[in-house]
Amino acid sequence: MTYRLYIILFFLTISSCQSDDSVLTNTPDESLYFPPTTTNEWETILPNDLNWNSNKLEELKSFLIDENTKSFMILVNGRVVVEEYYNGHTASDTWQWNSAGKTLVTATTGIAQQNGLIDINNKVSDYIDNEWTSTTTQQEDLITVKNLLSMTSGLDDEPQLVIKPNLTYLADASTRWAYGNVFQRLMNVVEDASEVEFENYFNNELRDKIGMDGFWNNGIIYRIYNSNTRSMARFGLLASQNGNWDGEQIINEDFFIESKTTSQNINPSYGYLWWLNGKSKYMLPSTQTEFSGELVPNAPTDMVAAMGKDEQRIYIVPSKNLVISQPLKSIYCVDNQYLMLTT
Repeated sequence: MTYRLYIILFFLTISSCQSDDSVLTNTPDESLYFPPTTTNEWETILPNDLNWNSNKLEELKSFLIDENTKSFMILVNGRVVVEEYYNGHTASDTWQWNSAGKTLVTATTGIAQQNGLIDINNKVSDYIDNEWTSTTTQQEDLITVKNLLSMTSGLDDEPQLVIKPNLTYLADASTRWAYGNVFQRLMNVVEDASEVEFENYFNNELRDKIGMDGFWNNGIIYRIYNSNTRSMARFGLLASQNGNWDGEQIINEDFFIESKTTSQNINPSYGYLWWLNGKSKYMLPSTQTEFSGELVPNAPTDMVAAMGKDEQRIYIVPSKNLVISQPLKSIYCVDNQYLMLTT
C-alpha cells in the first residue's frame, strides 16, 4: 500500500462522525499543550474521551503494523492519545528521518537568518568558498541560499554525492526545479556564517529549546537526522504553530509561513524543502515530468508535508489544526487541536 492509501485511511478515521458526517469542533480540553522540555512527562487523554471511532482507529493501527511501522503516536492538542511500539522498537530507540529531516535544515536556516547571520536572498558563495561548484563564476553567482531551499539551483540533480566535481551546470538558477542533495550546502552556509558546527548550532538553537533528542548521522553521502518517536512529535507540534513553542517564537513566524508556501512557479507543490498539497500541478524527485492535480488528492488542500524515503512523513493541515508525523517503518503521530473521531 502507498502512503496515499494510508492518508485515505487516516482521513476516513477522523471524519467518521455522527450520522450527518459533521466534524465536531470542541474537545474536552481545547487548550494547546506543550510537554516540558526538561522532563519526560507528557499529558495524556483517552480516545474514548474524544468520542473517537475505535473501530476505525484499530483499522488504522493494523495498517501501520502491516507496513512494518516501529512506533505509533497520536497527539490531540499536544496531549498523547495513543503511543505504542512494535517489533522490538522502544520509546528510547532512535530512527532515521531520511528526507523528512530536510525541514529541520529549513528551520535552522531560518534561525540563522533571524539571528542576522545570513540573508537567504544572498548568493551561496557569500557564505562558503567561491568555486564551490564546477560551474563558471557567473553561473555560480546566480545560486542563492533561497535556490537551495527551493531546489532551483540549476545544478545536476542526478549525482548523489555532494562534492564539487558533481555540482555541474544544467540551467541557470531559478529556471529549473529538481530534487537533489545539493540542499546540504545549507548546512555549510549555517556553519560558515555562525562559525559553529551545524549540529551544535541546531542543538543549541532548536533541538534543546523544544526538548528533542537525536543526532545527525554524518555519512559519506547524506547527513540524516535520527531521533526517538517523541522528538519527531515535538517538531511536528512546533511546525504546526509556525515555529512557536509554548509562547516562545523559536523560528521567525513569517519565515516559517513562507517556507510552507509555493517557493517558485515551476513546481508550485514545493516550498522551502516542504511539500504542498492543493496546487494545480506537482513534480516528483528524479523526473522533470509535470503531473496535473494535487499531490495527495484525498487530503485537505491546505496540507503541507515533510517527506522522506520509507514513508517518513510529517503532515500539517492548518485548517484543522492537525499534524501527522508518520514515518511508516518508524513512527506515527497526530497533533489535532479540535478534531474528534466519533462513533
